[in-house]
Amino acid sequence: MIQSLPVCDTVTTWVDVCSLDAIAPNTGVCALVAGAQVAIFRVGNGDEVYALSNYEPFSKAFVLSRGLVGDRNGTLKVASPIYKQNFSLITGECLDDETVKIPTFAVRVAGDRVQVAIT
Repeated sequence: MIQSLPVCDTVTTWVDVCSLDAIAPNTGVCALVAGAQVAIFRVGNGDEVYALSNYEPFSKAFVLSRGLVGDRNGTLKVASPIYKQNFSLITGECLDDETVKIPTFAVRVAGDRVQVAIT
């Protein structure tokens, strides 16, 4: 039996943000992407990057790009610079309060440029 897959009308556009070298290893930067503040984090010295909303819901401030990058039990995370809540860089889930989750964004390195996806 052949099943048809749903047609997806969503088009992904990649927005150029900065060069990879503009993000120091294990830190973040903030970029305005399609009207949203996006925190982009570079993990290690390579081209591993993650993107989350820059809005930290506990302090109600746009500060996550200034947080501390690390890991908790193997989960890559950023700790908020204000109240120190930890958010997964992969899922956006708060590791300290399972009822809280922030948006994540698709991000890639193309050549030496960091790009964030919008749909």
